[in-house]
Amino acid sequence: MSNSLVKNTGGEGVCLDVTPESANWRFLSFSAVNLPANSTHTDQRDGQETAIVPLSGGGVVVAGGQHFVLSRESVFTEMPSIVYVTPGDSIEVIAGDDGFEFTIGSAPAEGKYPTRIIQPAEMKSEVRGGGASHRQVNHVLAPPVDAERLILYEVYVPRGMWSGWAPHRHDGVDGAPYLEETYYFRFDPSNGFVMHRNWAPEDGFDETVVSHDGDTVLVPKGFHSSVACPSGNMFFLNYLAGELVDKERSTPPCFDEGHTWIHDAWDNDDEGAWVQPVMQTPNLNNPGGLPLDAIDGEVPDDPYRVSGEKPTDGDD
Repeated sequence: MSNSLVKNTGGEGVCLDVTPESANWRFLSFSAVNLPANSTHTDQRDGQETAIVPLSGGGVVVAGGQHFVLSRESVFTEMPSIVYVTPGDSIEVIAGDDGFEFTIGSAPAEGKYPTRIIQPAEMKSEVRGGGASHRQVNHVLAPPVDAERLILYEVYVPRGMWSGWAPHRHDGVDGAPYLEETYYFRFDPSNGFVMHRNWAPEDGFDETVVSHDGDTVLVPKGFHSSVACPSGNMFFLNYLAGELVDKERSTPPCFDEGHTWIHDAWDNDDEGAWVQPVMQTPNLNNPGGLPLDAIDGEVPDDPYRVSGEKPTDGDD
């Protein structure tokens, strides 16, 4: 298994944990927590700003002497309110009667910004890309929302589509900004999966990771991009942190120049994209491969097209 894949252990409590030590980087920590009903998670991070994002259920976050109520039916049905915690404030998360699933991540900070709740109305939202790479990006803790180092995005990718295209990097190479990044994935239905690639042409590093619902993929260096399987709508939550501070957090990554031409093609009605059928053949749409007059004009069924029931939660 790749070191860039962090599997969700399931169960209760902290079910996924990334630290600078485990990831072999300098800035970013990230965890996913599943609290059972009426239970408590406590934390305190000196010298670290922290962001808490609800995934499902609800509870109360007590930080800096303030009480914040967070709840969310699902990442697929509503945007979150998140809690930003200034360095050094104690944190207590108390789950409600239905339990509380959330993420918590942090990065070094001086304490310029106060502990507070950030509402969806403060968050920028946009649709990016084109062709086979449309996605919605919600800036849940990214400019114009203030933080010192932390950057958070929630991204919605329709099934079968790519995200992060043209490929980009932010590892400090060739003038790119230096940012560490985690991808936390969820799928609808939950048996979906993603193929995520990290690669750095200058040193031959190249890995492709398959991630499932609730897992996390790290971006250790290089260009990166992800594609959802054709039967799963994909959500991912990015936490990033690195050398960019305050307003610099809006600095864009560097893109793979071998693929940036596609942006112009998208602007021109996806110019050059194939439309099926690409090749006209004597037996088009005849899976049997026999001349129609040899089978009395009846087209055999396609053996690769079968029907089935869409899974519901729990049917993996």
